[in-house]
Amino acid sequence: MATARAAHGLDSGQLLLICAAGMLTVAGISHTAAVGLADSQVAIGFGVLIAAGELARLTMPGNREVAPVSTAAALGYALLLDVGGRPADHSALQVVAVMSVGMIAGGLPHLAVGRPPRLDAMARRLLAGSLLAFAYRPLAGPLRRVALEGDWWPALGVMAVLSAVMLTADVVIAAMLRAEQVRTAFRVAVRDEIRMGGPLGAAVAASGMLLVLASHSMDMTALPAFAAPLLVTQVAFRKYAGIRATYLQTVRALSRVTEVGGYVEPGHSRRVSQLALAIGRELGMSEPQLLELEYAALMHDIGQLSLRDPIPGGATVLTDPAQARRIAELGAEVIRKTGVLHGVAEIVERQCDPVGDSPPAASRIIKAANAYDDLVGGSTDRDRAAAALERLRLDGGAEYDPAVVEAMARVVDRLVLVTRL
Repeated sequence: MATARAAHGLDSGQLLLICAAGMLTVAGISHTAAVGLADSQVAIGFGVLIAAGELARLTMPGNREVAPVSTAAALGYALLLDVGGRPADHSALQVVAVMSVGMIAGGLPHLAVGRPPRLDAMARRLLAGSLLAFAYRPLAGPLRRVALEGDWWPALGVMAVLSAVMLTADVVIAAMLRAEQVRTAFRVAVRDEIRMGGPLGAAVAASGMLLVLASHSMDMTALPAFAAPLLVTQVAFRKYAGIRATYLQTVRALSRVTEVGGYVEPGHSRRVSQLALAIGRELGMSEPQLLELEYAALMHDIGQLSLRDPIPGGATVLTDPAQARRIAELGAEVIRKTGVLHGVAEIVERQCDPVGDSPPAASRIIKAANAYDDLVGGSTDRDRAAAALERLRLDGGAEYDPAVVEAMARVVDRLVLVTRL
């Protein structure tokens, strides 16, 4: 059931990627079954390490599923020249088969407990490793002969170049999928993927190359020797991802205090946050900027807790500008007491500044999104949305940034269309 629900939510790009990976899997396993498994001990060893890496996969910020140990093992097997002096003559299709079986084996325990792996993420890992294998395995024989004569630099150079090509292709595929999923510009998605996944990808590629060198001198003992430090590194990544998730959960819980206390309408902070994020993506904001925007949008009304008498409906767009500014300042003061969200505090504090005072882009977005939700609420009526947007346009240039309002109009049109469908 969980797999069916996950498949139902896939877009066309993801489905195409999964189909391509599926065909590669069938081809690799069929070919290997027909010709036999070359150097079965080595293949099984790398397959087990790939499965262990898939079992220890983790979700990074931005809902990115990664499996560094699995990927490093797959790259190491694709780049392998020899094991303890014994030539590694396996084909690219055998690399595909070992990767596929290892990934499936590592994903089954997660599936059994109701945490199915993301098929598109697994497909990307498989395609990246397959691309490297098909490019590199035909060169493995000549490179091995040169390396065994004592000159490893040509082999290492080819490994580095092809690994860089593979990482570039993976970033491009990931950016294309993300641009379609979150409706952001492709160039922004590329920039985010490089920033968020580039360092980890480079570390994984380097680990795969080191695994090749270690296998030459350490034989199969290289696998457990390299698996241990990689797993320790993965634990650190998991802790980082957990801390970010905890921050967001805490901010979301804090944002509901104003709703529980009756200061704002139920769902107001969540709607403003979702609309602000969509506007930010429409305007090409990067992922770190979007994270700060989300935090600030969720807590933009926290200053209303200082009011003795709540504003009717919590609609700050209808209140006195001086009072709205005071609410923003008090909210920023509360956020600063956390000691870690100073950028978010500034965004909240300046959300009531006129456009002429050059407030941060996130502040201008929150101001427009908050005003729109104060006027429309949770309604999806097209006429009501059009009237609210027209009102913001009339105030544009002084109170509301015209570029933000127009971006919001495009976002609202899409949201209303999707809701009606």
